[in-house]
Amino acid sequence: MAKKSIEARQRKREAMVAKFAEKRAALKAAGDYQGLDQLPKNASPVRLKNRCQLTGRPKGYMRYFGLSRIMFRDMALAGKIPGITKASW
Repeated sequence: MAKKSIEARQRKREAMVAKFAEKRAALKAAGDYQGLDQLPKNASPVRLKNRCQLTGRPKGYMRYFGLSRIMFRDMALAGKIPGITKASW
């Protein structure tokens, strides 16, 4: 499990990206780079990190499922992800 402070920081960044998305797109389309510099750093979507939805783990993230590899394996073996079976040949 990730620390609660790290998860809170991530949620704060997500909210700020959503808040400034429209303004950011307008400034970018107009080519106003001075205006873009005035926006908060955390308003940039580049600063977001993909994290596991269950544990908050940043590494081994599987984008299609939104889970880390560890949670994906646990859930797949428990049969909680439809259509996923353990390979055997």
